[in-house]
Amino acid sequence: MLFFNAILLFVFDVYIFFALRATKIKVVKKKWFSFLWWGYSIGLLIGVFISAKFNIPLMYRSIILVAFFMTAVSKFLFILILLMDDLRRGGVWIARLFSPRKGESIPERVEELTEPLPEKERNGISRSEFLTKSGILVASLPIFPLSWGMISGGYDYQIRRQKLYLPNLPGSFHGMRIAQISDVHSGSFYNRKAVLGGVEMLLAEKADTIFFTGDLVNNVASEMRDYQDIFSKLKADLGVYSVLGNHDYGDYYYGREDSAAKRKNLMDVHQTHNVMGWDLLLDENRDLVVNGEKISVVGVENWGTGRFPKKGDLAKALKGTEEVPVKLLLSHDPSHWRAQVLDTDVDVMFAGHTHGMQFGVRGEQFQWSPAKYVYNEWAGLYQEKEQQLYVNVGYGFLGYPGRVGILPEITIFELIKGEKPIVG
Repeated sequence: MLFFNAILLFVFDVYIFFALRATKIKVVKKKWFSFLWWGYSIGLLIGVFISAKFNIPLMYRSIILVAFFMTAVSKFLFILILLMDDLRRGGVWIARLFSPRKGESIPERVEELTEPLPEKERNGISRSEFLTKSGILVASLPIFPLSWGMISGGYDYQIRRQKLYLPNLPGSFHGMRIAQISDVHSGSFYNRKAVLGGVEMLLAEKADTIFFTGDLVNNVASEMRDYQDIFSKLKADLGVYSVLGNHDYGDYYYGREDSAAKRKNLMDVHQTHNVMGWDLLLDENRDLVVNGEKISVVGVENWGTGRFPKKGDLAKALKGTEEVPVKLLLSHDPSHWRAQVLDTDVDVMFAGHTHGMQFGVRGEQFQWSPAKYVYNEWAGLYQEKEQQLYVNVGYGFLGYPGRVGILPEITIFELIKGEKPIVG
């Protein structure tokens, strides 16, 4: 994948470079511009290779990845503008080729069309040059929001409040408050103070129980070394419950194949949950008991569609909950809901995984992200008949070290006994 991305970016570079050289923009014809253009591109690709293959400091890795991400987005947008112009010019050329003047053969027409335009036709700004300069402007636009998303968005924690109406909820749990965070991705953090601020925001809500729905790390358990003490602060009267996400198994570092090192790393991830006081549910369930009444918290290992691992055993996790009136399921990947969960009597599933792609718009009445084209359910609350799913867009970030529009989330739920009121 890394090799493919490098080749693709190189093709972009060649195409854009020669398109720029064909314009009247004087600066692009300077020798130093060529050195700067190719020096930056080659240096960036070397940096991406080093960050992927070697354990360099996180700050430098973040800078490299941000530079690569912004460069790729900008060049992709520029390519779209250039392609529009090339297609337009190709269409005009073909139309003129097959519309020769009276008495003129097609070979003569081809020879005429390949000659440079007279100077008087090249004076002023041509349509092609206008599009090229427009492409430069469009390509520069993403730099500003993406830079701001890195400076501010990645740690701008937002508390979202959500009521969950459950007809079968025992009376003792009416008004119970649940906090959910997901997708910490500790290997991406570089600001301990900001991370601690988010944890303190959650603690100030005084939730009765806390759910964590997977992806504690990016690749390896050691990424939590500098943040374990912070997340150990998360405490609740009815406990903190957690599950694993696809990144927690080490597949992206050790590969898909089993190995002693990979198994050791997974055990270290398990141990990290335990040391922090989190009850890691591995296809298991726990009863929450209040005044002799109970509901169940069920947790499965990661179960995803496509290339994501299918490790969870939902039937095993639900075993023993048959008589419990309300079941709350922690499962990292929201695609699990439609694939298996809707065929059970689970009342609410809590998920993460999508990050809302860390880019989009999210308001009270409207939300949009490219994630909607990948996942049927990607952020917020969804319902099918009596069953509900909530997708948390994540506490941390991955790849691009920031967020634009889809900000890091701490969700506070309130359980309500009864039917959801009909509005309207």
